[in-house]
Amino acid sequence: MPVVCSSCEKKNAVLKRPKTGLSLCKDCFFWAFEEEVHQTISSAKLFTAGETVGIGASGGKDSTVLAHVMKVLNERYCYGLHLMLLSVDEGITGYRDDSLETVKRNQQQYDLPLKIVSYQELYGWTMDAIVKQVGLKNNCTFCGVFRRQALDRGAMVLKVDKICTGHNADDVAETVMMNFLRGDIARLRRCTAITTGSEGAIPRCKPLKYAYEKEIVLYAYFKKLDYFSTECVYSPNAYRGHARAFLKDLESIRPSSIVDIIHSGENLSVKEDVKMPVQGTCVRCGYISSQKLCKACVLLEGLNRGLPKLGIGKHHKLHHKLLAQEPLTEKEEKKLKAVDF
Repeated sequence: MPVVCSSCEKKNAVLKRPKTGLSLCKDCFFWAFEEEVHQTISSAKLFTAGETVGIGASGGKDSTVLAHVMKVLNERYCYGLHLMLLSVDEGITGYRDDSLETVKRNQQQYDLPLKIVSYQELYGWTMDAIVKQVGLKNNCTFCGVFRRQALDRGAMVLKVDKICTGHNADDVAETVMMNFLRGDIARLRRCTAITTGSEGAIPRCKPLKYAYEKEIVLYAYFKKLDYFSTECVYSPNAYRGHARAFLKDLESIRPSSIVDIIHSGENLSVKEDVKMPVQGTCVRCGYISSQKLCKACVLLEGLNRGLPKLGIGKHHKLHHKLLAQEPLTEKEEKKLKAVDF
């Protein structure tokens, strides 16, 4: 016997929301999902009328749903925003080149300007070339650092006021778990913030912060949105994957685990005497950094010198030599070439 929609009580329900357990028809689910994102945007005062907002677009489900919902809400509630799509081409054959074709179709479907920046253009390296040198164990470190900076550089070219990304509730909860397991107090304190970048970088915000990944997939499926669903060929060994698997196990037992972990991160208290890194700027590229050289510059230096391990782990004692363009000692090079990738 068909289940009637819990909201309108007229149409047959087509899904049971993982987030609330309510059975809803398509239209009521669409409205509930969009209104919850609107509530997130409104309560956090994410945007101001007249701002130019760059939407981080990868072609995946999260960024595609974000672009669609942002356009819908911008028109429905007269946010007064100028929306643009911003993509990063990491240079991954058979993955990013295909997903960018999806982004280009999204550009036409949503009638939004699109800017694509590439690792090759910015750093002189593609992820394919990086993986050939570093292997599959720590490649996600390089990609994550470079992509974050590439997104900022693209945003500067577009002269946007803010960047919004498709990070969802599952992503935020995974990040809380990862930082907790790593003992990274600095990142643990700020990883649940809905807006980051107040230190001088272009502010970033997460309109989908409280949206469950399962509901994003359902929204994209029922809306018949055009998105790319293949997983990155270099990500199976990523540390995040272990946190994700653990979180899925928790969610199967207790569906509220995702938002519970987020709230735990939001209410985290750190002792006043705990020493926190001070944000400054990289002396080489000017990007925000708690060290004299930012992580991207150190990683690039290692790649260009044929010492990929230079940016993995703690090698801050070598930064003064990098700044002075001094050669490393034979012992230092030997240590860095003994790469355990």
